[in-house]
Amino acid sequence: MTCQNCARQVQNALTQVPGVARAEINLETETARILWIAEPGPTSALLHAVKQAGYAAKETDKTTPDATNVWNRPLYLGLPATAALILAEWVFRLDTQPWYGWAAFALALPVQIFVGGPFYTAAWRQIQQGRLTMDTLVSLGSTAAFGLSLYGLLRPGTLAQLHFMEAAAILSLVGLGHWLETRIARRANTALRALLHLAPQWAHRLRPDATEEEIPVTELKPGDLILLKPGDRVPVDGTLANDHSIFDESMLTGEAEPVPKGPGDAIYAGTLNVNRRVVFRATAVGAETALAHIVAVVQRAQQSRAAIESLVDRISRLFVAAVLLAAALTLGGWVLAGADWEHAIIIAVSVVIVACPCAMGLATPAALLAAGNVSARRGILFRDAAALEKCGQITAVLFDKTGTLTASEPTVIAVEPRGMPEEEFAALVRALTVRSNHPASQSLAAHYSQAAQIALDDWREERGSGVSALYQGRTARLGSTAWLAENGILLPPCDLTEKTGLTPLGLTLGTDFHGTLFLDTNRAKPEAAQVIQKLRAHGLHVYLISGDIPAAAQALAGKIGIEETRVFARIRPEEKAGIVAALQKKGEKVAFVGDGINDAPALAQADLGIAVLGASDVASESADVLFLKRNLDAVPEIIALSAATLRTIHQNLFWAFFYNALAIPLTMAGLMPPLISALAMGLSDIFVMGNAFRLSRWKPGKA
Repeated sequence: MTCQNCARQVQNALTQVPGVARAEINLETETARILWIAEPGPTSALLHAVKQAGYAAKETDKTTPDATNVWNRPLYLGLPATAALILAEWVFRLDTQPWYGWAAFALALPVQIFVGGPFYTAAWRQIQQGRLTMDTLVSLGSTAAFGLSLYGLLRPGTLAQLHFMEAAAILSLVGLGHWLETRIARRANTALRALLHLAPQWAHRLRPDATEEEIPVTELKPGDLILLKPGDRVPVDGTLANDHSIFDESMLTGEAEPVPKGPGDAIYAGTLNVNRRVVFRATAVGAETALAHIVAVVQRAQQSRAAIESLVDRISRLFVAAVLLAAALTLGGWVLAGADWEHAIIIAVSVVIVACPCAMGLATPAALLAAGNVSARRGILFRDAAALEKCGQITAVLFDKTGTLTASEPTVIAVEPRGMPEEEFAALVRALTVRSNHPASQSLAAHYSQAAQIALDDWREERGSGVSALYQGRTARLGSTAWLAENGILLPPCDLTEKTGLTPLGLTLGTDFHGTLFLDTNRAKPEAAQVIQKLRAHGLHVYLISGDIPAAAQALAGKIGIEETRVFARIRPEEKAGIVAALQKKGEKVAFVGDGINDAPALAQADLGIAVLGASDVASESADVLFLKRNLDAVPEIIALSAATLRTIHQNLFWAFFYNALAIPLTMAGLMPPLISALAMGLSDIFVMGNAFRLSRWKPGKA
């Protein structure tokens, strides 16, 4: 592989092999690491895929391969030799001396062999697969200049001048460009590499006799008790035993504020234990940890393809053939115009050298790679490259209400039992809600945490409606008043709800109504109003959708700045997708923002599904964009980051096409000699990579 474009081709080929979850390609070490979905498949399938892509590979048992020095050769061999030839010809005019030709040959030959070797090898393997690449152009150009010069050296008097300098300069300058490109890419991948190495490699496991032993993290199993000291990073996911401490979870969520944790609270691999010695029980190890899932999501996004790449790839496949045709026409045109054949060949060589298909191939993936790393640092994960691309096309944002725009746990404001002892009422509410993950259920379970425990049978949850179970042979239900009415329950009036915007939940046993619980679900997140304002400032239409009663939904909308006409209330979870579809029929490109609990159909229906999650939910969530923090500031952030990314992609593509459209005709006209052509081609790659990785420094508010 000679450049990032080559590495991307190998990566694409490997990820197409059945059973491969992801492939990590390292251009510097010329290695690929494969993660299989289940059991490892045959290595022969991987080797065949690499061969079909036009490269060669062999299996290695080295876990940490040494970096190759192939792209250091232009630095310590190619550039010094080229500089010596330039000084000799342009400054000291030694090219007029009879001995100079052999001296130039002696300087250029090692460059041709050692610096040019990777280009020739790559070009030959690609040709064997029926492909023409940038390596083909570089190899042809340098070989033509070197071969022409060698012919003139062996046949004195046949050439006006020798071109060993140009032959060496072509390989050295293009090689230098690849060296710089590799360094830029390495720096851009720093964020992901840092994420990969956050979890420690060793852990202090407690033996049954309470003594501790230091073991490799790979030996940990779910259920093991692990000791953490202040300043230690958590090695695997787990739950705190009987201790309290403060944890820095900024590597997962992008939020700098430390999080207090107590017994039973979840902690995640890679996070930092700040202030106390604690013991926790492992719940997920290896590839099952939240950190591993996050890394997998980021890498999958980097390996995926955006729609805009398809057109560029089709053009790139034809580009080299078009350049070779242009070089042939240049050679014939200059000969027909009366130029000597030596001059015509050198101009044709310049045409071959100046063309740069790599810049086109890298324009999009380089920008997506940088943007993906930035978003991962900020606790935002894109499922694939297409998700980032789709962000820039959104015209409307539809927010789920409870748990997304509002604080995660509603507040219990009032309780009105009816026809049932308060103790039994409290126990029944606790038993019905304690198994549910819905924010309203969790709030009620916490409110009645001291109530007596009672047994229930056939417990069920109706998404977005309520919960039910058999209690003493009768069906007990706790849920929305609309759902209870659908089940034939006669409800009392709820004047308090209509006046204040509180959300009423009813408790029934059989067909008897036994009380109302009033929840305040309208405590908007502190940042909600500002987020809505930012989205509207971007020209986006903002909507609110909720299963709550109209009064509660309208009350929240009024607080945060959503227009009354853009509020949908009393919408069941399965109906949310229909609302999204209705907006799409009106021509809107819809982003749906939900908490991931019961919004799966709407997330799937939306043009862009955005899930506001906890870190533990990453593995099972299928939205396009995942937020690892509950803060909604990330919504306008991804819109702004997407706009910056698309702008960078367009800049890169414009440069790649403009450069070739300008440079090739100028070279055909004889205005750019081989040395300048090689320099221009190398700089074109560097420009595209450097412009793309400016995104690595992107922050909210930056243009």
